[in-house]
Amino acid sequence: MNTIILIAFGIGYVLITLESNVKINKAATALFTGGFIWSTYILFNSGSEEIVQQLVEHIGSISQIIFFLIGAMTIVELIDSYGGFDVITKQIKTSNKRILLVILGFITFFLSSVLDNLTTTIVMVTLTRKLLDDKNDRLLFIGMIVIAANSGGAWTPIGDLTTTMLWIGGQITTLNIMQKLFFPSLVSMIVPLFLISLMIKGEFKRIDNLEKESIILNFEKKTVFFLGIGALIFVPIFKSITHLPPFMGILIGLSVLWIVTELLNKDRVSEQKITVTNALRKIDIPSVLFFLGILLAVAALESTGLLSALAATLSKSVGNLYGIAMFLGILSSIIDNVPLVAASMGMYDLQTLPTDHYFWELITYCAGTGGSLLIIGSAAGVAAMGIEKVDFFWYLKKISLVALIGYLSGAFMYMLLI
Repeated sequence: MNTIILIAFGIGYVLITLESNVKINKAATALFTGGFIWSTYILFNSGSEEIVQQLVEHIGSISQIIFFLIGAMTIVELIDSYGGFDVITKQIKTSNKRILLVILGFITFFLSSVLDNLTTTIVMVTLTRKLLDDKNDRLLFIGMIVIAANSGGAWTPIGDLTTTMLWIGGQITTLNIMQKLFFPSLVSMIVPLFLISLMIKGEFKRIDNLEKESIILNFEKKTVFFLGIGALIFVPIFKSITHLPPFMGILIGLSVLWIVTELLNKDRVSEQKITVTNALRKIDIPSVLFFLGILLAVAALESTGLLSALAATLSKSVGNLYGIAMFLGILSSIIDNVPLVAASMGMYDLQTLPTDHYFWELITYCAGTGGSLLIIGSAAGVAAMGIEKVDFFWYLKKISLVALIGYLSGAFMYMLLI
């Protein structure tokens, strides 16, 4: 049974990695892989009731992440539909490339910590395409954006899906992870920012004035922007006060934004209305289903005991928790960091490694920033690759070493601070 499950899991991952070659959406592959593994698990065992109970328990945990993701994606889509991100873009006045790189790097870093690295990358890559005409410069900027988005997403509970998973799972707490990982994450962004700035020079001329006609009033744009950002920031505060799961906070924030936008649109005809209903139709549901499928697959590996076996193997071969965390971080540049973090959560329980143990902090950092080593190593990188058609080997040649230096520098900073 274990052999069949491992082969199925491996084939599923290969197909997900080669999505563009095999022309099969990775969500479909992930869902099939998760379903197939659970089916194999129950067919080869007699205790079906116990296995069904395990599945139900995992669904409870997974659904929290899915509901949170849907709520956050809807809020961000609504902000974008209202042009709320113009609040940021209109403040950029410089024409110097290096200064622009620094500005975009820091904006991406902090915006990613409040939103998420995927959405932030989409917004910043789109902005860069409007600002820069030269393809080579633009690619270097986008490489930096991917690094900054992943670094920024690593130090807050809502900045990266893997960080959110650990937060929801109880492995980390809000204030502690922000205190422990802010400077390491910042270092992992600043070091590549300096190195990439050496590759560019000169002035640039905007190719788009970023203005467009719209029926949206300026006060509506600002209202939705600040209310949406406030709703996202509200989530960790809500969890700290009520101790309810984060998805409850994000749904409350979404409901408030929903009510406000309904009031803003009450005098418009239906064709001109921009509401949460419209945003829900635009969110990337295949990505949500991909996470569902891959989390189901990893949950099956945990239930069968295969992840515990992996933990034992890593403990023997690597020897210490620092090495294991660093190894998983580098591995996340090849394999999606979501299942790797899910695997680490399954390998070690909270009795063995309690909440806010240094291993969970380092895993949070490594999984968040390690994906920058390859363009396919993170959701941010894959998004940038899709929008700008970034070549895998160009990124490997120009950005990967820079990202690795930043990754190791941030990890070294973390070890100095603990």
